[in-house]
Amino acid sequence: MMSTHRALCRFIGFARSTRYVLQCDVRKYFASIDHEILKLMLRRKIKCPDTVWLMELIIDASNPQERITDYFPGDDLFTAGERRRGLPIGNLTSQFLANVYLDGFDHFVKERLEARKYVRYVDDFAIFSDDRRCLAEARVEIEDCLARLRLKIHPVKNQLFETRHGANFLGFRVFQDRIRVRTENLRRARRRLRRLQARYHAGDIDSTKVRESIRSWIAHLEHGDTWRLRERIFADVGFVRGRQSLNERSPQ
Repeated sequence: MMSTHRALCRFIGFARSTRYVLQCDVRKYFASIDHEILKLMLRRKIKCPDTVWLMELIIDASNPQERITDYFPGDDLFTAGERRRGLPIGNLTSQFLANVYLDGFDHFVKERLEARKYVRYVDDFAIFSDDRRCLAEARVEIEDCLARLRLKIHPVKNQLFETRHGANFLGFRVFQDRIRVRTENLRRARRRLRRLQARYHAGDIDSTKVRESIRSWIAHLEHGDTWRLRERIFADVGFVRGRQSLNERSPQ
């Protein structure tokens, strides 16, 4: 797995140079991570006993996650309820462990499937090819590989299509000639901006925090064709607290 912007840049490059894409999402990924499988992976990769002990302690201390009843080859009626699963979303250790969990899957895709154009960000991944049949066959093998990790592909977020129609990835919709912000992500960002205004007005955060948050969002938007969009969003955004006023009137 790579950083958000690096993954997006690679996705854009692949989408604009390849005819087809197989795009998938692991269903309820963090809640589905199997503790015993994860511990086995850590023991194989980490040679320091103290580090392994600490990581297993963190895994065992994970708070209960959403209950998922999935069955895989070899399971009996009680297996799904007996195996401990799930890592808390948002924890830094969870991000690291979730990446470790799919490391073998990355090698499978690159080495067994010989996918030259592959990108993954957490549980969202895509394989590009000019051969549609090759991708259709790869999907079957991917499902088998994930099943060995007790994971399943999301039944809806599992599509094989031509890249010319546009593909969604990390909040953007990538076309051959332009990159747009997804409407859903734009609405979510506007809600966050309103909450930011309210917190500043109430005195919960200072101007430095406001500027950091806005600059971070602008940096993300700059990966798309969003100049006019940024102008509209920030044209009349005002942050007022008592007699102090902080106005962001330019997306610079």
